[in-house]
Amino acid sequence: MSTKVSVITVVFNNKQFISQAIESVLAQSYANVEYIVIDGGSTDGTLDIIKSYGNKIEYVISEPDRGMYDALNKGIRFASGDIVGIVNSDDALYDPDVIADIVKEFENTSIECSYGNLIYVDRETATKTTRTWISKPFESGLFEKSWTPAHPTFYCRRELFEKYGYYRLDFKIAADVELMYRFLEKHRVRSLYIPRMMMRMRNAGISNSGISSTVIITSEMKRAIRENGGRFSLLKYLFFKGLKIKQFIQR
Repeated sequence: MSTKVSVITVVFNNKQFISQAIESVLAQSYANVEYIVIDGGSTDGTLDIIKSYGNKIEYVISEPDRGMYDALNKGIRFASGDIVGIVNSDDALYDPDVIADIVKEFENTSIECSYGNLIYVDRETATKTTRTWISKPFESGLFEKSWTPAHPTFYCRRELFEKYGYYRLDFKIAADVELMYRFLEKHRVRSLYIPRMMMRMRNAGISNSGISSTVIITSEMKRAIRENGGRFSLLKYLFFKGLKIKQFIQR
């Protein structure tokens, strides 16, 4: 039997872009995909769009939640796949072979998680690239240098969540970073960087919305690292964060 992949989309009042996210999952060439959509009780017509896909989406849950990370945890607990990945409601998988290429690496190696590259695109048309996020193989100490894998490209074996924990709801912005740090740095799970584009991500996500979010995420990065046994130097973190300006490319 082929490896089963559970893909989770969480959404709340995003009728403008939800179809593109859904269609990028449904267009995947890999067949054994369980698609789960967790809606937070949308009131703008989003749920009607989701339901219009009928049984092409295996599971739809619509009810109030405590935010994105609570919804992700709900989806993961509901998932039955060997591997779990996420497609945010603003985003779209880069091409139809993304999941097939991810599964190939999981089946041919002993990895427990993988991640790759993504591009940021303009929010309205998604046609212009505004930033390119090229990652690299994980090495201990990278998180302290303001490096993280691109979370929308992060795919893990489902049992990791059961073994090492889910997204923490006491983090406002950086629960994804805290989880990846916990998995990769604290517990040293076997990871693989797959050097290919995996996601088109629209600008203005929750962790990319200005100075205030930068202050919050820096504070939460400090807490995530220290609470998981690491060392955090604000000067080193900010220095390396400043170097990320080279990722912004006008095309």
